[in-house]
Amino acid sequence: MRTGGAALRFNTMPTFSYSAHSPSGVITGEVVAGDRAEAMSLLGKQRLQPFKLVQAGGGTVREMAAAATKASAAALPSGPIKLKLGQVVLFTEELSDLLGAGIQLEPALATMERRRELSSVKTLATVLRAKVRDGMPFSKAVAATSPSFGHLFCALATAGEASGSLPAILRRQVAYLRSLAALRAKVAFALIYPAFLVVAAVAVTLLFVVYLIPKLTELLDSTGGSLPLGALIILKFSDLFKATWWMLGLGGFCVYLMVKGWLKRPESQVPWARFLLRLPLFGNILKARFYVQFLETMSNLLGSGLPMVQAMQLTHQAIENPHFRVEFEGVMRHVGEGVSLSRALDRSGLFPPLLLDMVNVGEQTGDLSAALSKAAERFDRELAQKVEKLSAMVQPLIVCLMAGMVGIMAYLMITTIFQTISGMSG
Repeated sequence: MRTGGAALRFNTMPTFSYSAHSPSGVITGEVVAGDRAEAMSLLGKQRLQPFKLVQAGGGTVREMAAAATKASAAALPSGPIKLKLGQVVLFTEELSDLLGAGIQLEPALATMERRRELSSVKTLATVLRAKVRDGMPFSKAVAATSPSFGHLFCALATAGEASGSLPAILRRQVAYLRSLAALRAKVAFALIYPAFLVVAAVAVTLLFVVYLIPKLTELLDSTGGSLPLGALIILKFSDLFKATWWMLGLGGFCVYLMVKGWLKRPESQVPWARFLLRLPLFGNILKARFYVQFLETMSNLLGSGLPMVQAMQLTHQAIENPHFRVEFEGVMRHVGEGVSLSRALDRSGLFPPLLLDMVNVGEQTGDLSAALSKAAERFDRELAQKVEKLSAMVQPLIVCLMAGMVGIMAYLMITTIFQTISGMSG
């Protein structure tokens, strides 16, 4: 009776079918456990990394497991979890280090879940661990949990799970995300100081026009002096600004809403992007930034083992500029028809001759990923030079404009003061 009872309890335990990565490759099988968490633990003790876990039996225990899963899901945050680029890099780096050390996926996420720092990274690890424990593949769990990773990351994670090289692919993603973050920061930091100078110049001009020159006018009225023509023009402008500032602000806000609404229209994004590329100074920087991102993305995808057509499709999704995205569709079409990448890029007319030559060398040597990586490094150095050149040109220009405006205001005030003194002495 006791033995039969034990057998009965054993038979009520569910059976889980699994597909997992092992040291010898991908294997499939079945494991008997009380719930998914126990099944994951048993597989982990066998040094197996499951990417598919499906329950096949055990009605009563299945209901209890479903109730437990429902209760745990209720405690998790609802809605997508949004991360900054730095947090995406941190999460990917920590997970790749844990997986590279031989820790299985679910225990690795559990380690990240026990982080002392309360942040979105900890919350993301908690949600992903719950979904992975329930048998969902890591790539699908990331896609369903956080939109901050994007299609490119999820596609690479899918390829890594299928090939058993998820830790290596995550390490390549860390390097790619770091380079992308450095690229964005490089352009943003170069524009901080010029933007500060513009704000300071506008503030000083308003100070003169709205406050200092009207105060000087009151002094002249009390002494019977007269203002020079330039000061009179600025004073009239000051009076007009004081009387209509709210109309100007309302009009500027309406123009902002109109431009914002126009830019949201799909048919307006390409002309606006084309206009930005034609700007004298900023257009070349935007083009160089596109070249670097294109080369790094293609190098990362091809180095991860993806075929050319799929790599180009994912690169197309990662392109931010609408004009380049539309033009790149022609490149994809030519490559799909059997044309080499270098010739397809040449037909588009988007890429400089040096980039085409480096891509052609990679095709001839048979190591296109390495050639694209070297090209990305070279164009990244050129981008840094262009950003420094822009900063070196814009900053003195703004300083000269600011000094000119302040000098004109100061000249008018000094001239007015001397005229006042002359009138009082006469």
